[in-house]
Amino acid sequence: MTKTSFARYSPALALLAACVPILVAQGTSAQGVPTSIVVTLEPKRGKTIPPIEAQDITVAQGKDKRPIISLAPAGSNSAMQLLLLIDDSARSSFDTELGTLKQFITSLPASTQIGIGYMRNGMTQMVQNFTNDHTAAANSIRVALGPGGADVSPYDSLSDAIKRWPEPGAPRKEVIMISSGIEGLGGGFAPDNPYVNKGISDAQRAGVVVYTIYSPSVGHWGHSYWRNTWGQNFLSQLSDETGGESYYIGFGSPVSFQPFLEQIAQQMRNQYILTFSAKPEEKSGLQPIKVSINEKDASIAAPDRVFVKASM
Repeated sequence: MTKTSFARYSPALALLAACVPILVAQGTSAQGVPTSIVVTLEPKRGKTIPPIEAQDITVAQGKDKRPIISLAPAGSNSAMQLLLLIDDSARSSFDTELGTLKQFITSLPASTQIGIGYMRNGMTQMVQNFTNDHTAAANSIRVALGPGGADVSPYDSLSDAIKRWPEPGAPRKEVIMISSGIEGLGGGFAPDNPYVNKGISDAQRAGVVVYTIYSPSVGHWGHSYWRNTWGQNFLSQLSDETGGESYYIGFGSPVSFQPFLEQIAQQMRNQYILTFSAKPEEKSGLQPIKVSINEKDASIAAPDRVFVKASM
């Protein structure tokens, strides 16, 4: 190449050289951040879930479809940490469910660690730390304090419990919250209640799936139609946005928790660990996702946001 030719092409070469780091950086970020969530498969009709493979699932992060890395069945024998959170302001009708709860705990797989906590005044009192001794966990359950345990916010109590969750956690971290769902700090009766949303965000950030069972509270709020309506709405929002399920029948005390607990146990047997390549952002934080199943007679429950680490 002559000096004249080199001079003619040198601006283009310089531009190409300048673009190389950008192209490399884009290629690195396109690889994404491996991110795992717990998902639950459900039949659309009947009781049978068809075989589901990784290619049958779509994960969208915002408007971007993300690559699926793996779909591993959790099953009944995989490690799980399950926290039973009980509202200490529950009516005395809760006390009749102690035997049902104990039976549920002792029936869980040996691979499941159980913790028992009572929610009061925005905090969680752990009466049993996570243990594989299911009998000890069952025996730690006590009656609710009732009027003496009035809880200002079960969602603050949930955040408190998650903050003190032992590390490292199991592949599945789950909560069964028994509460009226009433938020008494004055955050408002709307889906954007800051105390409810903080509890949801903390659960999503920690990868905790939350199941909720409605149980009415003592006192005036316990028979307030307005507050109980929103309490159930909040519990449903919490479960739906963390990938769990909410259970209630009207505003009275359930005849028994047993059918709810049986359904939860069935849900847990149909769980998978879904790992996908998340799009990294400049800052670590929660990112919206939508998980769906393609052309299969099944549906999927998953959190609607996931914590994604920042790009390097």
